[in-house]
Amino acid sequence: MMTLGTEHGSTAGHHSTLLRFATAGSVDDGKSTLVGRMLHDSKSLLSDQLEAVERASRSRGQETPDLALLTDGLRAEREQGITIDVAYRYFATARRSFILADTPGHVQYTRNMVTGASTAELVIVLVDARHGVVEQTRRHAAVAALLRVPHVVLAVNKMDLANHAESVFADIADEFTAYAQELGVPAVTAIPMSALNGDNVVAPSAHMDWYGGPTMLEHLETVRVTAEPAHAPARFPVQYVIRPQTSEHPDYRGYAGLVASGSLHVGQNVVVLPSGRRSSIGAIDLLGERVESARAPQSVTVLLADDLDVSRGDLIAPVSSAPAVTQEFEATVCHLVDQPLVPGRKVLLKHTTRTVQAVVREIESRVTLDPLSRHPAPGRLVANDIGRIRVRTAEPVALDPYVVSRRTGSFLLIDPADGATLTAGMAGESFVARAPGGSGA
Repeated sequence: MMTLGTEHGSTAGHHSTLLRFATAGSVDDGKSTLVGRMLHDSKSLLSDQLEAVERASRSRGQETPDLALLTDGLRAEREQGITIDVAYRYFATARRSFILADTPGHVQYTRNMVTGASTAELVIVLVDARHGVVEQTRRHAAVAALLRVPHVVLAVNKMDLANHAESVFADIADEFTAYAQELGVPAVTAIPMSALNGDNVVAPSAHMDWYGGPTMLEHLETVRVTAEPAHAPARFPVQYVIRPQTSEHPDYRGYAGLVASGSLHVGQNVVVLPSGRRSSIGAIDLLGERVESARAPQSVTVLLADDLDVSRGDLIAPVSSAPAVTQEFEATVCHLVDQPLVPGRKVLLKHTTRTVQAVVREIESRVTLDPLSRHPAPGRLVANDIGRIRVRTAEPVALDPYVVSRRTGSFLLIDPADGATLTAGMAGESFVARAPGGSGA
């Protein structure tokens, strides 16, 4: 389903105070310019930041400030005029705070987009109005679907170079939305704009009066965002065991951590995984005060009614909706380093606060994103490859399917020799990719 601002109208006044979002798009579609324009026109820049951009622009022979330089921070990025690494920026308006990940457009930097979008609640996919939906556009839509990003915005940029034609915008929006729906994206919000001139970025465009939806910033300020679906079961990975053993608190034993999803309350029957021992929540401490309940993403200390052996890496969950405990599972992964991932590779698997030894049992398939298809038994995964693998862990892990929880369904594979991150993984099924020739996979 494509929306032209209808979602905006139903969400005003119902938004969280922080939105994490990422930008993606093909090379030269204007991602960095969009971000720079947004920062500039929303008055989110310090004077020295703007002066630095003006100096850098003049040194390159440009008469006006190149706002893309606000996010292209690496020297190689400025010299080549492209985005290489993920650039994170924080800014705020009167209505909401934002953490932005500006991700690269080149195909060889697909892993960087996976990194930037993995924690995003919204992804902006930019398209050049002159070129329409291209291979990299479809690839970025597929990554957003794979990572289950809740909100996808299509920014049809450079409308000034397409005579601000409504028909050009409508054709691109229809094509992109149809492809996104095939991937399982529930809705796409489409916005026509010119990042260079500021049309529909912060202020409405005087050149596209046929568009009645929100500007980009207006949509970002009002879109409804939740860390996890409302029905997500409670998950509490234990990060630290607190035992003061002081005269004031001689018997205090609390388990500190972040509520990853759902909510916890005093008296709730819970199970500690992977041991399977049961108890109930005796108390919850939040910022030094006793509270009756806690919800994601609050950091709290949980006290159990029984004296159990609980340590860092354990997971506390409701008895009625506990995740499965397993030592072997399938997952969709994105390989992040140049050294190939091969069957038999011994790794460390980090899942929430728990790290265990593991081995890659099998590489079942490699997924291509344009066209979306699955190629069986590739033998290895190289940098930027997305594939399906089977993993065996030395100890049990309490793993949710990624479709249930982005937090407790994700994991990392780590090189035990030097601690480098090798692969980012999502447990369970991802989108359904077609096998070569169009058959289901």
